[in-house]
Amino acid sequence: MPLALSQPLLPGLASPSDQILANGATVVSLFLPDSPLVCLDFWCRAGSVFESAAESGMAHFLEHMVFKGSELLGPGEFDLRIEAMGGNSNAATGFDDVHYHVLIPPDAAANALDLLLDLVLHPRIDAAAFDMERRVVLEELAQSEDQPDEIALQHLLQLGCPRHSYGKPILGKRELLLEQTPDAMAAFHGRLYGANRCVLAISGALEQEKLAARIAGSDLAQLPLLEEPFSQPTLLVQPGEHRIEVQRLESARLLMLWGLPPAAQLHDVMGADLLTTVLAEGRRSRLVERLREQLRIVESIDLDLHVMEFGSFALLEAICETDELASVRGAIDTVLSELVQEGIAEAEWKRAQRLVANGYRFGLEAAGGVAGLVGNNRLWRRHHRLELPLEEIICWSADELLQHSLPLLDISRACILEAVPT
Repeated sequence: MPLALSQPLLPGLASPSDQILANGATVVSLFLPDSPLVCLDFWCRAGSVFESAAESGMAHFLEHMVFKGSELLGPGEFDLRIEAMGGNSNAATGFDDVHYHVLIPPDAAANALDLLLDLVLHPRIDAAAFDMERRVVLEELAQSEDQPDEIALQHLLQLGCPRHSYGKPILGKRELLLEQTPDAMAAFHGRLYGANRCVLAISGALEQEKLAARIAGSDLAQLPLLEEPFSQPTLLVQPGEHRIEVQRLESARLLMLWGLPPAAQLHDVMGADLLTTVLAEGRRSRLVERLREQLRIVESIDLDLHVMEFGSFALLEAICETDELASVRGAIDTVLSELVQEGIAEAEWKRAQRLVANGYRFGLEAAGGVAGLVGNNRLWRRHHRLELPLEEIICWSADELLQHSLPLLDISRACILEAVPT
C-alpha cells in the first residue's frame, strides 16, 4: 500500500504512459517538458543468458553487427545521420538483455526513430562485414583476457555460478566465436527479436502525436510474435573457498560472491541495496572505516549489488597485500558479527536510506536515465510506479534489515576467491 506522504517522492515526474500495439509490442513513454533531448531506447530480452551452448558471445557480437548497417543504411550511415541531427547513439549487452539508445533533439526524434528501428530490426549481416567485426570482437576479448582483474572476476563467476549462464563471459569463448556464421547470427536475431520480447521506451520533450503516428506505421508494429525460448533457472551461488595465481596482478584480491533475490522482488532488492550501503558505501561505512581507515590493511574495499532477473548477487572486492589476506577475512567476519550484536545506529541508518534514495533519484535526472529505467521495467513486465522503490526504502527498518537481509551475506553462503600475484 502506498505510504501517506506530505510531499511527493519524485516531484515533477509524472507516470509513464503505456501503448500496446496491435502485434503486442510495447511502447512506454514519459513526457519531460524541460528536457533538452529526447531519448529513444529500444530494449530486447536477448542477453547472453538466451544463447545456446554453441552461440557463446552471440548476443554481444550481434550488438556490434547491428551498427554495420541495415537493408536501407550502409555501414556507418546510421551514426553519421544521427550526428548530423545533433544526436548520439550507443548500445549495451548484458546477461539478461540488450538495448540500443539514441539521444536526439526533440524536433529530430521522429526521423531518428525510423532510423533506429530499421537498424535494430533489419540488420544487414553480410559475410565480409561479419568477418571484419568478428576480428574486432576477438580483439575486445583478448583485451579482457589480458586484464588481471578481469581474469580474477571471471574465475570467481565461473566458480560461484557453475551451472548458470551468469558464470559465463558475455564476450563469449574464442573457439566458439571463430565457428559462428552469418546465418547463425540471423537465426539468433530472428529467434529473439519479436514483438513480445521487445520494448521501445521514449522520454523527453516529446512531440507525442507525431511520434505516435510514426510508431503505428513503423517496423516495430510489424514484428511477429515469437515463441518464448527455454526458461532460465534461478541463480544459486555455489559456496566454497578457492585460490588462484594471476600473472601481472599487482596486489592480492579477496573476492566474495553471494546470491541475492532477483530484480522482481523489489522489497528484498532495496533491502540488499541498503545493507551493502551500510557496509561499504563511503568512508563512514562499516567495512571501509574498519579495514581501510582504522586497520589500514586494504588499499580499497567495495561491496557492489548487481541486480539481475534470474537472481542478483553481491560482490565484495578487497585489494591488499598477499600476507594480509587472512587478516582481511577475519576483519570482515568481525564487522558482520558486530553488526548483528550492536545493531545499526539511527544516524547510520538514515545515512544509508538517504544515499540509496538519492542514488535512485539521480538516475532519473536526465531523459536517458528515465527511458532506461522504464524500458527495462516494462521489458521484464514490471509495472510498478516510479515512486515505489523510494517507498520500499522508507518501509525498511534497521531491525528488519538485520533480521532478513544480513543473513544473506553470511560467510558460509559465499563463494570466496583469493587471487594472488604469481
